[in-house]
Amino acid sequence: MRYSPLLTDLYELTMLAGYLEQGMHERPAVFDLFFRHNPFNGSYAVFAGLETALCYLEQFRFEDEELSYLEGLGIFPKNFISYLETFRFKGSITAPAEGSVVFAREPLLTVEGGLAEAQFIETALLNIINFQTLVATKAARINHAAGEGTVLEFGLRRAQGPNGGLSEARAAYIGGVRSTSNVMAGMRYGIPVRGTHAHSWIMAFPDELTAFRCYADSFPDSSVLLIDTYDTLKSGLPNALMVARELKEKGHQLVGVRIDSGDLAYLSRQVRAAFDAAGLPGVKILASNELDEYVIDSIRKEGGKVDIYGVGTRLATCAGEGGGALGGVYKLVRIGDEPKLKVTSDVSKATLPDRKKVLRAVAPDGSFIQDIITLQDEEIAPGAMVYDPANPLQHVRIPAEARLVLIREPVMERGTRCAPSPTLENSADHASNELSRLPEGCLRLVNPHIYKVSISAGMNSLRMKLVTQIQSRYSLT
Repeated sequence: MRYSPLLTDLYELTMLAGYLEQGMHERPAVFDLFFRHNPFNGSYAVFAGLETALCYLEQFRFEDEELSYLEGLGIFPKNFISYLETFRFKGSITAPAEGSVVFAREPLLTVEGGLAEAQFIETALLNIINFQTLVATKAARINHAAGEGTVLEFGLRRAQGPNGGLSEARAAYIGGVRSTSNVMAGMRYGIPVRGTHAHSWIMAFPDELTAFRCYADSFPDSSVLLIDTYDTLKSGLPNALMVARELKEKGHQLVGVRIDSGDLAYLSRQVRAAFDAAGLPGVKILASNELDEYVIDSIRKEGGKVDIYGVGTRLATCAGEGGGALGGVYKLVRIGDEPKLKVTSDVSKATLPDRKKVLRAVAPDGSFIQDIITLQDEEIAPGAMVYDPANPLQHVRIPAEARLVLIREPVMERGTRCAPSPTLENSADHASNELSRLPEGCLRLVNPHIYKVSISAGMNSLRMKLVTQIQSRYSLT
């Protein structure tokens, strides 16, 4: 699917026109895309959206209709419109693999190229990466809360528009929610599609039992009956039991029942007991109704017998404390031969300058210990001292027994992909593996262990040097 280059903020175009007029448009530049705080008050995020971003960059070009629109705005000179006719992204991208666990402050994407091209793609990259990473993280939290249960995504009707619904289903799959009610997402991304029926199906028939029987006749091997239209235990459950027995006598099996209201922990226990007593232990119980990781966790702790959790609104909208938006930013870190950083009155919030590597310290058992951000050409080894980016006075040593691995690699050079993209399933498997290797407590929903991200001595020294220079130049001390 093509994303128009007009999917941008106006200031990207005005800056681009200004760079062209000033003769700066081809000056080499480096930008980092990162976020400052882990979402949902958690300890991590799951990186997603890379494939979508690379598709955007590969297909980047202004069509005649788009150029005519820009010309009609009366803002831009004709030479700028002519320049856009052949404007392409020919730069380089460094990034983690999709599904990688990532953390606040460390760069996700690093973009290198001419100032014009590297600057212009800011808005679209943030739009893509912010949303999909947020959804993948929410999905991972929900999936973890479900334990051995399965999670079904059906947030399309509450998602942020059609494209948002597709992106949400894709990112949720990477985060571990591996089925969807979204049929278009199923076709486009190969995600298994699942579903039941609405309360309106029941209400369209003379009575609930007739509705169940008709649905089972139409789908004898894939029926999930919604049992809370009138009364879950007094009406829906006995009618579903009757239809389940009738299907069994015909050589079929009721797949499951769905409960969409009420005390889901209590009701699921009652429904489970009834189907087990009837000799139908294979009938699954699906629960829905404004579920998120906290509600699911509560259901399980209260002894609920739910097999499948249908999660819609709170996944599609990433609702919850610390959610709503990832807050990723895109900052210039080098122009020409000069490292750059943004500094405020709070030195701890200064960005990290220059080209950089992100290393992960891995324990002998394969678990993750901490991440370290270094300068691109800086050599560092286990045992080295590293510093807290928010408080440089705090420092620790990398454990001597740790193994250091690069967690990012070039994915695009000169506007061309470096390698074929992994499948969506591979990205989801990668996320599952990475999440399993986090330190104990990082997956907790409340007061999680905070994974440490440090900066190297070289990075710390360069940042403090640049901060001092800026403070002196602008009389900020």
